[in-house]
Amino acid sequence: MYPCIIADIARARVGYDAYSVTMYIDIVPNRSSPPAVLLRRAWREGGKIRKETVANLSALPMDQIEQFRRVLKGETLVSADDAFQVLRSRPNGHVAAVVGTMRRLGLPELLSTRKHRKRQLVLAMIAARILEPCSKLATAQRLNADTLSSSLGEAVGVGQADADDLYEALDWLVRGQARIEGKLAERHLEEGDLVLWDVTPVPFESRTSELAAFGRPRGSKKSQRQLLFGLLATQQGVPVAVEVFPGNTGDPDTVSVALDRLQERFGLRRAVMVGDRGMITERRIEEELRPRGIDWITSLRAPTIRKLWKEGPLQLSLFDEQDLAEIRSPDFPGERLIACRNPLLAEDRARTRQELLEATEAKLEAIVAATLREQRPLRGKDTIGVRVGKVLGASKVAKHFRYEITEDAFTVRRDEDSIVQEAALDGVYVVRTSVPEEELDSEAVVRAYKDLSEVEQAFRVMKTFHLEVHPVRHRREDRVRAHVFLCMLAYYVRLHMERALAPLLFTDHAPEAGDARRTSIVAPARRSEAGERKVRRRRTEGGQPARSLDSLLADLKTLTKNETRVEGTEVTFQKYARPTPLQEQAFELLDVSYRL
Repeated sequence: MYPCIIADIARARVGYDAYSVTMYIDIVPNRSSPPAVLLRRAWREGGKIRKETVANLSALPMDQIEQFRRVLKGETLVSADDAFQVLRSRPNGHVAAVVGTMRRLGLPELLSTRKHRKRQLVLAMIAARILEPCSKLATAQRLNADTLSSSLGEAVGVGQADADDLYEALDWLVRGQARIEGKLAERHLEEGDLVLWDVTPVPFESRTSELAAFGRPRGSKKSQRQLLFGLLATQQGVPVAVEVFPGNTGDPDTVSVALDRLQERFGLRRAVMVGDRGMITERRIEEELRPRGIDWITSLRAPTIRKLWKEGPLQLSLFDEQDLAEIRSPDFPGERLIACRNPLLAEDRARTRQELLEATEAKLEAIVAATLREQRPLRGKDTIGVRVGKVLGASKVAKHFRYEITEDAFTVRRDEDSIVQEAALDGVYVVRTSVPEEELDSEAVVRAYKDLSEVEQAFRVMKTFHLEVHPVRHRREDRVRAHVFLCMLAYYVRLHMERALAPLLFTDHAPEAGDARRTSIVAPARRSEAGERKVRRRRTEGGQPARSLDSLLADLKTLTKNETRVEGTEVTFQKYARPTPLQEQAFELLDVSYRL
C-alpha cells in the first residue's frame, strides 16, 4: 500500500509544478467510526476549486500521517540523530532539588540581601556539602566549565573558580556569621522558647591550630587530638547557631557561650535551656543560668538519684501504676523533679550490666589462673595490681567486685549487694527543671528533655558521610570556624528537604499519628501505622521503593540537562531529560522546579 501512496504523492507533486495543484491531508469526521484520513489534491478550474482524493490514509498511524503532512508542506525530514547533537550532558535533578530548596528557604537573602560572587560561592559550597562533600579544591574543580560534574556552577551563577576563591568566600562567611545567626534566630526563636544545646568532639589532626587539643571523646578510653563544636537548636531540632571550642574544653564550660548567644546576640532575655546532665551542672546553674534569669531542663546524675532513693523522696512504689511522677526534695528548693521509669531501658541496662560482669569476670579469672600456674606464676603485689587495674579501669563495673591482692595471690568475687542496689534503679531517670508547672506540665518537661535527640541526630548527620565535618582540611582558626558553620547551614537545608520528602523516604511522614500511639511520654517513640507499613514493605504509600535522602538524590541525578546543537549550525539550546513519575513527585513535594 505504502509504495502506491508514495507514487501517487510523486505524481501529484509533478502535477503541482505543472498545473498549480495543491496537496493536503483532509480529516473527515465519521459518526460511528473513526474519522477518515484522506490524501487530496485541489486545483482551480474555470474559477472553481476542484478536489480529488488521491489515497485513503486511515489505516496509517497518526505519526506517519503527520510526516506526510510535513512533506506536503515542503519540510525536509531528518532523524533526531542527524538533526541534533548533544554536546554535553550534566547531572541536574539533584542540583535543582538542593538549590531550589535553598531559594525557597530564602537562604541567599539570609546570607546577604545583595547578590555578589562571594555569596554565590558560599551557596555553591553549601549545596556541594549536601550533594557530594569533598575538599574545597575538589569543589572548585566541579564548578569549572572544563571539569564540572553537574550543573551546580550554572545553577548558582558561578563560572570559573579556584580554591583561593572559595577560601576568600569562607572568610567572608565567617565575618558575617553573627549577622546570619541573628537572622536565623529572628526567624525561628521567640522570647521564652525552649532551646537545645549540646556539644560533640570532632577529630582534628592539625598540630599548629590552637583549636586542636587532646581530649577524650564520650565513651572512648583513648585521648585524641580534636576540636569541640556546640549546636544551638530550636525544640524542633532546627539549627540556629554553632560555636567551635578547643578540643580540651569541658562540656559545662561551653554553656556561658550559648547564653551569650541567646541574650546578647539574639536579644532574648527569657528562655529555657535544655541540656544533658554533663552540660548543665549545679555549678553552671548557680553561676550562669540563675543569675541571668534563664530557666533550665536537665537530668540528675546516678549518684544523686541513688541518694534520693535512699533518703526517701524517690519511692520506687511510685512506679507501680504509672511510669512518671513528680517529686520534691529539700536539696533542690524551688525546682521540680520528674522521676521516670522506662521498662525497656531497665531491661537493656540489666542485660548490658550482666554482659559486662561476665566479660570482666572472665578477664579477672585469667589473672587468678596466672597466679596459680606452676611455670612462671604471676607474682608481686604491684605487678598483679597493675594487671587488675587495667581490667577494672576499662570495665565500668569495677564497683561490683571485691578483691584482695597479696604478693603471691589474687582473689575476686562479685559484690551481690552492690549489684542488687544498682539493679533496683534500672530504667529510672530524673528530669530536673526550674520551669513552673503552669508553663510546662510534667509530660511537656520530659518531652523537652527527650528532644535533645534532635541535636544528637544533627551531630550524626554532620559528622558522618552525609556532610563530613571531619576531616577538617583547614589550619587557620577562622576557616575552621567557617567550615563548621558551612556544615551547619548545609544541615539546615538538608533537614527541610528530609521533612518535605518524608512521603518518599523511610522517614515517618505522619509523626503526629506516631505520637498518638504512645501510651506515655516515657515510653519509646513509635512510628505511625503508615510509617511502620512503609518500613516493613520498603515501599511508600504510592507503591514506589522507599529510600534514604541520599538514595533519592542519586535518582534525581539521572535527570540531566543537555547542551544541544542544531546540526550544521552554531545554534545551541538546553534540553532537559523528561522526569520519571517519582522524580516529578519529589519536585512537587519540595515545591521547586527541575528547570534552573
